Parts: sequence; structure tokens; C-alpha cells
Amino acid sequence: MKVIEKYNESAMKFTNSDEFRKKIHQLIPGGAHTYSKGDDQFPALSPAAISHGKGAWVWDIDGNKFLDCSMGLTSVTLGHAFEPVLERVRTELEKGVNFQRPSCIELEMAEEFLSLVPQHDMIKFAKNGSIVTTAATKLARAFTGRKIIAFPDDHPFYSYDDWFIGKTACNAGVPDEISALSVTFKSGDLDSLEKLFAQYPNQIACVITEPEKNFDRENGINPEEYLKKAIEITHQHGALFILDEMITGFKIDMPGAISKYNLRPDMATWGKSTANGFSFCALTGTKEVMQLGGIDRLGEEKVFLISTTHGGETHGIAAGLATIKFYRENNTILKNNETGGKVRNRCNEIIASLGLTTNINISDTPWMPAFNFKNKEGNPDAGMRTLFMQEMIRNGVLFQGVFVPSYSHNNEEVEFFTTAFEQSCLVYKDALEDGFEKYLIGEPAKPVFRKYL
Repeated sequence: MKVIEKYNESAMKFTNSDEFRKKIHQLIPGGAHTYSKGDDQFPALSPAAISHGKGAWVWDIDGNKFLDCSMGLTSVTLGHAFEPVLERVRTELEKGVNFQRPSCIELEMAEEFLSLVPQHDMIKFAKNGSIVTTAATKLARAFTGRKIIAFPDDHPFYSYDDWFIGKTACNAGVPDEISALSVTFKSGDLDSLEKLFAQYPNQIACVITEPEKNFDRENGINPEEYLKKAIEITHQHGALFILDEMITGFKIDMPGAISKYNLRPDMATWGKSTANGFSFCALTGTKEVMQLGGIDRLGEEKVFLISTTHGGETHGIAAGLATIKFYRENNTILKNNETGGKVRNRCNEIIASLGLTTNINISDTPWMPAFNFKNKEGNPDAGMRTLFMQEMIRNGVLFQGVFVPSYSHNNEEVEFFTTAFEQSCLVYKDALEDGFEKYLIGEPAKPVFRKYL
């Protein structure tokens, strides 16, 4: 007996969201300031805009309440409107947020953040991740005198700048001459990296990569072994190694993979979780490399590194300091990873009990469990994935394929998520037989990086 023969309407109403959608695309290209927040990334039955959030919960503009499990695109790992962070931010707001000279809080943060990264000597602040990854590649080019940037072709995102976007399907507006200065290899594959250096001898300035992807371990990749060998290979060929900790930072360890695996990259890039959703990003590196962006090497050629009016805004830095303090005092990494582990284990039990082990897989990454959704033939399927998102939303969980544990996710939230997960699996199981079209309202979500709309 089928759980539901066919949906005609949602139990939740999105009246205000529908009006919002009609207006926002006329004013903001894409309807959002990050493409992964766009309407084409969600099912038709979903909130178009969030009114507010508290802890692990958010409310949309129709008053619907959802458990949040993407948490600000992984940036909010303590909780929305988290009081210990807000308290420090309020203090700084009363003093002013931007000045003609550096604020004294900038030295405080530089010392505090670098104390977390003993491998590195210097730091530069910015407001988003693309700025610091691009700055790192520029430093690598200046340091090595080489032009080519190398990165894995199967990682989702490094920067909105031309050096990365030019190698994606969305390369309109990027000259071929720029795209040619970036080359790619297969992540987790040392042979692929070695071949790239052989193909471009003495031309590659740097390798930039995230420490690991969600399903690396399931694919037989040991991140620690791979990263240490990749750094060694990169240095053997005279290039610099940049560790992009945007996703892994403040999640898998404090501060990230650099400490968990005792890595020694030349530079590392940080953001998202570093300030619990406030805009604070950073580039750290060895003095040998980072000092090229300074002004005290008299007589030497100047490297114009990062220069941002808002990079030193005091409230974002204050949020970062408060976040670090809370992490230090409350064993946040351990709690968050335990929460992610509980979610993964319980969901795997549900998957097994319903006979869905070949159709739904969960990564062995308790710091951010990711879910793969496959069709009856066992192939990844956008329609089936979108259907599952729709059902989770229908059951009160704002879900986009990952669960990002935060300090505000407790046993109640885990139980709420897994209950919604089980209900969604029941519909999913029917759809495997009948086809997702019978249950999905609207069109499947689309890839962010696609050639045509």
C-alpha cells in the first residue's frame, strides 16, 4: 500500500514566499547573493526567504518554522543569534565599526587566530572566502614566478574569481587566456597530481585544495595520508601548497585539518565557521610567503595583496574572537561531531530497515554528514534528491542534502531530524517504484555550475 498516492498541495503554505519570488528576481540577479541559495536549488514547495532564526531553528516569511541543517551554508556552527557571540558584537558596535587606521582589535585577533595555527606566522583578514583564496594564489604566483594554478576538478567551489570560474561550465565572461592559466587534477589521486606536474614542468605556482570531500573515505581515500603526500609532491616540484579550510575549518578539529592531520601547507584559507555566520575570513601563511604582501621590504617589488575597506570591521572580528573563545571553553568540536555521528547512525538504521541501502548513502564525516540520493538503478538522480528535500521541508526540516551540526543541535533536534527523515524515506521508497514525477511538485533542482539556464 502506498504511503501517499499523489500530492495536490502542501500542508505548509508559502503564499508570502510566492510573492517574494515574483519580486526578488526583478531586483537581484539570481534572486540571492549566493547561487546555492537560489530558487533553482530548492523544490517548488519551499520557503523563498527567512524571517529570522534562533539556535537551530529558522522561520520563513509565512511563519513556518523549520529545523535548520545547512546553518548558513555551514557558517553557523554555534547557533543562530547565539548570545555569547552577540554580546561581544554589541560591545564593539558601541565603539564604532570602521576607522581611518587599524582598530586595536585587529592585533588581538591576529595573535589569537595565529595561536591556533602554529605552522603559520602571519594573517590577513577579508570579508569573504573568494578574496582570500584569490589572494593566496596571487602570493604563490609572486613567490614562485610561475603562472599556473592547479586544483581538483571535482570539488564544488573555490572562488568567484576568473581563475576558478573559468574552469567551470559557467565560464561566460572569462577570457580563454585566463582559463588556460588554471589546470585541474582528480582529487585524492596522487598519480593525477604527479601527471599534472609532468605535463606542466616548472610552470605550476600552487596547488589549492580542500582537505577532504564528504565521501573520500567511502572511496578509499585516507585524507591524512593523501594530503601529506600531496604537499610533499607539490614542494618537490617547486610549487606552494594552499589548504582551503573554508568548509573543514572549525568543524573537523580546532582550527581544522591543518591541526587534525599535523599538516604544513604554505598557506591556508579560512572562513564560514570562524565567526558563527558573521563575515570574517582570513588567509594565514608562513612569513617567507606572507611578507611579500607587506610594505617593510624596502627596495623590493611590491605585491598588492588584499586591500578591503571592510576587512577590518570590528564587529565581524569581535564575532570571530567570541566564537574562538566559546570553542576553547566548551569543547564545541567534540559536541558537534557527536551530534553529527548520532544523526548519521540513526539515519543509517532507518535506511537499512526500509531496504534503501543502495539508494541513500551517508558520508562517514560526523562533522558534516552528506546524503547521496539514487534512483532505482542506483544512479544519482536530481529528481529523487529534490523529492527528498521537498518531503523534509514538508516535515519541518529545511534540508539541502547535508546536516551541519551546531552547538544548538541537541537530542531534541536530532530526534526531530530523524523522524522527518524516516517519513521522507517512506515517500522516497514509493517514488523508486512509481517515479519521482508522481510525488514531486515542480521541477528538480538544477546544478549551480551548468552551461545553460
